[in-house]
Amino acid sequence: MAVTRRGLIAFSVLAAPGVSLLRFGGAAAQDATPAAGGDKPLKVAFVYVGPVGDGGWTFAHDQGRQKLAEAFPNVETVFQESVPENPADAERVIRQFAQDGANVVVTSSFGYMDPTINVAKDFPDVEFIHISGFKRADNVSTAFGKIEEPRYVAGMVAGKMTKSNMLGYVAAFPIPEVIRGLNSFTLGVRKTNPDAKVKVVWTNTWFDPQKERQAAEALLDEGADVIAQHQDTPGPQQAAEDRGAYSVGYNSDMSAVAPKAVLTSAIWDWATYYEMAAQAIADGTWESNDYWGGWKDGVVDLAPFGEMVPADVKTMAEEEIAKFKSGEETIFTIFTGPIKDNAGEEKVAAGVAMTAEELLSMMWLVEGVEGEIPA
Repeated sequence: MAVTRRGLIAFSVLAAPGVSLLRFGGAAAQDATPAAGGDKPLKVAFVYVGPVGDGGWTFAHDQGRQKLAEAFPNVETVFQESVPENPADAERVIRQFAQDGANVVVTSSFGYMDPTINVAKDFPDVEFIHISGFKRADNVSTAFGKIEEPRYVAGMVAGKMTKSNMLGYVAAFPIPEVIRGLNSFTLGVRKTNPDAKVKVVWTNTWFDPQKERQAAEALLDEGADVIAQHQDTPGPQQAAEDRGAYSVGYNSDMSAVAPKAVLTSAIWDWATYYEMAAQAIADGTWESNDYWGGWKDGVVDLAPFGEMVPADVKTMAEEEIAKFKSGEETIFTIFTGPIKDNAGEEKVAAGVAMTAEELLSMMWLVEGVEGEIPA
């Protein structure tokens, strides 16, 4: 099986609980007046794995690119969409951007990791940022986010909204990133509804609207009345709406494509990170680093709740969100024991929080998930 895009993320330098900004080369620029570049233009190139109109992963990154350009007038951005993850094509595009004078090249998919490292060796004065990888160099940094935090709260909402106590989850590849998301969603569901189950179907795709919709339809056929997903297309959301069920979107706010179904969406705000990085690079304070930001940092969030979500459920969720935004709760809070796997074996003892290393290599399903991890 070819594991692509976000892949087997395992940062070489990991955040301790409560720490999400690692060796960022000085103070973060979140509160600074935008001044990236000063009198000197900064050219930032983006390499995308999908089309900018996918409504998912690439769309979210491109929204971040556009906001970066708007925030910093002296920043010029360029991009190439739908770049295959095979080494030859990826390296050709990355190298061309560096040759064309890009000061920063952002490669937004796991499959670009080795091509990024290879090209970076030949352009020591260019900064490279690889999204989701674990290989680093003097001029190569990595970045990702704790999307599991909003997934958990979305699960709490979904647990309140199900009537059948069966929820469906359309999952991409059986890799730690996707497994963490499924597990955090399930833990949220069972926080508010201990009797509920989450049935998972694996598609081995990131972007296949028809296949992902069909997976959702299969889950609906089996009695699921809420559909969540780890996919880049709105197919599962549309399937849920067509059946009168609810859904939880991913990557960006998917309510526009299924307004009667979407309870909320776990979303990325990549502009938060891109603006920080551009400011530090322009200031000359940037150092090679591994970034793993959470809700407190603003890189992940939940989209507004749909009108179908009752006021008391919104209030419950908003109170939980406030804890994550303040740093009172984090991904480590979500994965604090006691936690059993879906075979009944205790995996995390009471009062013990999983470590970053354990989370980033997670390959087991929590209690409440119906299904298995494919071999």
